[in-house]
Amino acid sequence: MNAAASYRVCPLCGQDKAQPHLQKGELSLVRCRNCSMIYANPVAQELATGSFYDQAGVPFYLSPAKVESDYSPVRFERELRLFRSHCQKGEVLDVGCSTGAFLFQLKTRYPDQYSIVGTDVSGAPLDYAESRGVPVIRGDFLSHDFAGRTFDVVTFWAVMEHLTEPKRFLEKAASILKPNGLCFILVPNMSSLAVRILGAKYRYIFPPHINYFTKATLSRFVESQFNIIDFKSTHFNPLVILKDFRGRAQEVSDAERVDLLKRTTAYKQNPLLKPVKLLYRATENVLGSFGLADNIAVVLRKK
Repeated sequence: MNAAASYRVCPLCGQDKAQPHLQKGELSLVRCRNCSMIYANPVAQELATGSFYDQAGVPFYLSPAKVESDYSPVRFERELRLFRSHCQKGEVLDVGCSTGAFLFQLKTRYPDQYSIVGTDVSGAPLDYAESRGVPVIRGDFLSHDFAGRTFDVVTFWAVMEHLTEPKRFLEKAASILKPNGLCFILVPNMSSLAVRILGAKYRYIFPPHINYFTKATLSRFVESQFNIIDFKSTHFNPLVILKDFRGRAQEVSDAERVDLLKRTTAYKQNPLLKPVKLLYRATENVLGSFGLADNIAVVLRKK
């Protein structure tokens, strides 16, 4: 292990009993022999501290096509549908909010039902969030003093896979939730059809993702603080499978990721593709019913 990397024990059970699982370039994934959690070990120092997202990650997260995709009305349609099915009003904190797009959509669509605030470590995306009217809390979520402020809901949309200590984030979330408060988590699904077909070729097996969850490991991860009230396997992108199947087991460039986001968003917005979208939705539902869709979404209630 070089000096610029950090060694980790299992982020789920805390044991140091891992065995090699998958190698992709410099990314080493291991599987815990005690609890079966899959995680990156070691991880680059800038990912361990979060500085990556305030420096190297900014050009991607603030690229015009990425911001346009994030703020498109179709971007968070699944998350909003799930969120609204469990929470119709309240104070909402979005952890790892980036440019604030989810909160913007929530407040724009339901202006009188929610009080919103986002938090992140990355300054430039938060500047953008504020420019769109999204209030933010800057800095490290774990060390922030909320001074007794509590929330009805805390959300982690595509965040837990980036964290060196995800259990501490969940414990902090529970501490600032009101009694019976809700927590929403969305993470990539390590048991998805895409992973089963592509293995190391899958573009979302890459250095910024340092935790890789299955339904079993995510369930164990949340059980000490929360009761699970809903579990879904959701999202499916056949374009990713097609492109990655043809490619090699190497990291996809930010430019290519942004280009695919732009194309996918355009397809979703095109009314002429409605029959295709209906077929796509049916396929996603079938995959979800077998736990094979791209992501896992879980809704939790504070114990």
